[in-house]
Amino acid sequence: MKDYKFTINGNIYKVSITSVDDNIANVEVNGTPYKVEMDKPAKKQIRPLTRPQKAPTTTSGEPVISRQPSSSQPGAIKSPLPGVILAIDVKIGDTVKRGQKLAVLEAMKMENSILADRDGVVKEIKINKGDSVLEGADLVIIG
Repeated sequence: MKDYKFTINGNIYKVSITSVDDNIANVEVNGTPYKVEMDKPAKKQIRPLTRPQKAPTTTSGEPVISRQPSSSQPGAIKSPLPGVILAIDVKIGDTVKRGQKLAVLEAMKMENSILADRDGVVKEIKINKGDSVLEGADLVIIG
């Protein structure tokens, strides 16, 4: 039971909602009972239980998330945030300049360009388009 106090045109009304069934509310205004019909049924307070979704896996059954190896390779460009790889703009053997875009990472609904931090040659690409990566994971190795 919920109690409210309303002032309308200087008059004070004590309103108690005793029950709500579908679109009918039983209320008392200053002690007088009323049945109030609402246009829409009241929202249910109980939410259905939902189970967490299973993590995505590859065809071999391994998780899709690329995990950071225990020791990082020299020349590795790392992921600044956890996210999903949208595009890879280089190939193995490409010569890259400092500031050149290597890949695009979607994180928190924003696209982030992953840039080369040094001049060099792409030795290894550790990601594929669509991969989920964690923060600090090696993306591209530049030598």
